Amino acid sequence: MESIEITDVSTKEESHVCDCGAENSSNYPELDATLIPHAVRHAAIIGALDSLKVGSGMIVLAPHRPVPLISQIEERSPGAFDVSFLNEGPDKWAVQFVRK
Repeated sequence: MESIEITDVSTKEESHVCDCGAENSSNYPELDATLIPHAVRHAAIIGALDSLKVGSGMIVLAPHRPVPLISQIEERSPGAFDVSFLNEGPDKWAVQFVRK
């Protein structure tokens, strides 16, 4: 059986605490909802939002104004996110979510 090395990252000072090699960035990551199958789109986006810590965020790129998604998120987690429209169509909408 192969042993797996476990690295303690709890002492790292950076906010990005895994060893994936990614750099910290002041820009929020983008999730292109058009690439997610429609049947699981909302669940995938909500799962990604659930992973965010306070002060972190992400930008969702949507093929339409995502009012139903925003309503569902607000119903599920009232007041948990600041929501800002960065781009409003006509082909894609960009919505920024920042966890409060």
